[in-house]
Amino acid sequence: MNVIQTVIPDVLIIEPRLFGDDRGFFFESYNEKAWQEGTGVKRTFVQDNHSRSAKGVLRGLHYQIKHVQGKLVRCILGEIFDVAVDLRKNFPSFGKWVGFFLSAENKRQLWIPEGFAHGFLVVSDFAEILYKATDYYTPEFERSIIWNDADLHIEWPIDSGPILSAKDSTAAVFKEAEVFEW
Repeated sequence: MNVIQTVIPDVLIIEPRLFGDDRGFFFESYNEKAWQEGTGVKRTFVQDNHSRSAKGVLRGLHYQIKHVQGKLVRCILGEIFDVAVDLRKNFPSFGKWVGFFLSAENKRQLWIPEGFAHGFLVVSDFAEILYKATDYYTPEFERSIIWNDADLHIEWPIDSGPILSAKDSTAAVFKEAEVFEW
């Protein structure tokens, strides 16, 4: 696999090694030994999630203030714009974000470590994403930051307002969000 550093050093883009011919393709989407050796990230994943959404749906920006989750995200159908926001108060990248297109075509994966909010926007007609998490979903500790926060200035590739859940449409602004005091 190819590991690409982003402008936030702890967030990584992973490009798997692809084997293909006229019959199709094969790649290892996750191999713990190769993952740990290639990324230097020593984590255990405890939960796999699968999400399907229609074009224009924006999910996030979500995180858990306790039972903090690292996520390894990939898109298996369609295309998304995937965003990670650093919520670790004592880090130089606090309040900064990165965003990348993940698609079934490019097969890229995004490693979002613990201490980040995560969200994505579906840019194709439909998209399905799979992601591994390092801790279990715990609803009472879930928090959200509004997608269009004025201080974060996330440059979503969208022309009009996204389709949001009721919870995401009333999420906190960054200035009032609970963050990590690490």
